[in-house]
Parts: sequence; structure tokens; C-alpha cells
Amino acid sequence: MATPISADRLVTALRAEGVRVVERPGWRTHNRNHKGPWGPVNGVMIHHTVTSGTANTVSICERGYEGLPGPLCHGVIAKDGTVYLVGYGRANHAGRGDGDVLRAVVAERALPKASEADTDGNTHFYGFECENLGNGSDPWPPAQLDAIERATAALCRAHGWSAASVIGHLEWQPGKIDPKGFTMGWLRELVATRLKSKPSDGSSDGDWKGGGSTYVVKNGDTLAGIGRMFSVSWERIAQANKLKAPYVIKPGQKLTVPSKVSGGGYTPPPFPDGLAPGRSSPSAKGLQQGLKDTGWLDPSVPLADNYGPQTQQAVAAFNRKHNLFTAGRPNDPVIGRRGWDLLHRLAYGN
Repeated sequence: MATPISADRLVTALRAEGVRVVERPGWRTHNRNHKGPWGPVNGVMIHHTVTSGTANTVSICERGYEGLPGPLCHGVIAKDGTVYLVGYGRANHAGRGDGDVLRAVVAERALPKASEADTDGNTHFYGFECENLGNGSDPWPPAQLDAIERATAALCRAHGWSAASVIGHLEWQPGKIDPKGFTMGWLRELVATRLKSKPSDGSSDGDWKGGGSTYVVKNGDTLAGIGRMFSVSWERIAQANKLKAPYVIKPGQKLTVPSKVSGGGYTPPPFPDGLAPGRSSPSAKGLQQGLKDTGWLDPSVPLADNYGPQTQQAVAAFNRKHNLFTAGRPNDPVIGRRGWDLLHRLAYGN
């Protein structure tokens, strides 16, 4: 049994394990603690969502639906391997399950078949909802499976648990089938292997070679985000790859990542002179990615050079939150240098 780790430590543990994390607005205080206890915690539970589309899935898990208010988990694991944190504390994900299963998890021994629904699981388990239709044919991309492995291992490592503390919803509550498409025994074997070594920062597709220096860029990556992943400044990555402003990188591109060095702090990328609403040059993609990674821009909005209406709305909300808008213009859609730096520090800084 254990006291739940803090929200800050949860983020740190996930990122240390190489998970790409997006913190949704308000997630740290979004919970159902007024409905029952949260903790002691004993394990991690995996679910599938029976939904499609990352934006839709994240929204449902945040808000819940009639008869089952959100949050419906602590983190949503998207198809691309990104983990969206939507709640911290008690969440409506596990429901009532078999007390014999809980006792087996606590003892870290083989699980009995769930036959009762006599114990409150929302008290005892962290929950990850994984974006999947749950019909047996919706694929589980390698990046998503890797993120599930890393996220569960991160919590096991933080608490000193073995892989036996990772269970599926179908192992907890009679009649449940999730997650469908892989077995929990298979996942526990992966987690057990990962826990034998130190946390490995790197790409969720395994492109970072331990002790090596190569990272393959994936869709949505930015230099700042990659730097955060490896605890290396984005400037050193740019220098190592002879990249020049506006520091554009493309999916499939191989980057050399310098070794981590001690000391120093995060430095936001240079502000793109001329970045303004309605313009396409300089590109607004770096701004949009920062807004996505801090939860201000819907993840389903495609990255585009144009600083369009959706980007403007997100910037205006960000400016209001941080009192960065021009006096008398609370809906100011312009991102200034101060806002640019703050956005990137919130998204990728230490």
C-alpha cells in the first residue's frame, strides 16, 4: 500500500521514463475526491476507451458523460503515444471489482479470476484510458503500446512496485473486456523487463539508442520538445545538426542528440520575428505545438503555417490566463516575446 504520489512527481516520473506528456488545463485539481477516498494506492489499471479521435477521447475522459462524471482516468494514452493528463486524485475509471484481486495485487502474486464486485477500485488504482475502439480490429500502434509500457513502468518505479501491480479492467471487474487487442500477461512481461534497468528517456518507437546519438523525428515533434525529452538544450541539438532559423524539422528526419551535460537550464527557442495573426510567414507551427503541449489548442487541430482563427483563440485564452493581453483587449490574439517564452517554458522547461 502507498500514498499517491504528488501531481508534480507523476509528471516527473512519466517524463523520466520517456513518455511525452501533455498537461490539460486544470488536471491537477480535477477529481472525484468529494465522493470517496483516494488512496492508499496499490496498482495501475489499463482500459480501452471505445472511442476514436484523440480530441474526442480526451474530451470525454475529462468531462465524462451523463451518469458518470469525469475525470474517467488520470491519463489518456493516444494512438501516437502521447499521454494527456486529465485528472489527479480519485477518478471514475475502475468501479467496483473483486476484493480477492486487490489482495493479490497487494501481495504481487498471480491474480484470481474476478467473480465479485465488492470493492471500490477508484480508491486503489491509477487509471490510464487508451484510445481504441475495443472491437478487436482497431489497431494498437507501436508508439501507443510503447507509451502504455512506459507509463505503467513509471508508476511502478515511483512506488517500488513490480509488474504484478499492473492489471487490466477485465481482470478487476466481472464482465469487462478491456483492454482488448493485447494480453495483460504480455504487458506485464514488458514492464518487468523495463524495470530491470534504469529509466530510459527517448522516443516511444525506440529510436533513441541507449548510449548512442540518433533520434528519428515523429509527427508533431519540435526541437524544444526533443530537448526536453533528453534533458538537452534545443540549441545544442540544432548546433549538432547544423540547423538554422527557423529550425524546421520533419517527420522521418534523423537527428544527432548530444550527450546530456550537467548544469544549465531550459532556454526557449528564439521568437520568430513577424509572427502575427493572419500571417503564414514566419510559420505558426512552433506556436501551435507549444499551445497543444500546454493544453490550450485542441490536439486534433493540424499544424499549419497560417496563424489562423483557432490559433488566435488559443493565444487569446493563454494571454488572459497569464495577464499578457494588451490593456483594454482581453481577447488579444497576439503572442509577444514574453508570452512566447512563457509558453515554451511551461511546455518544455524544467
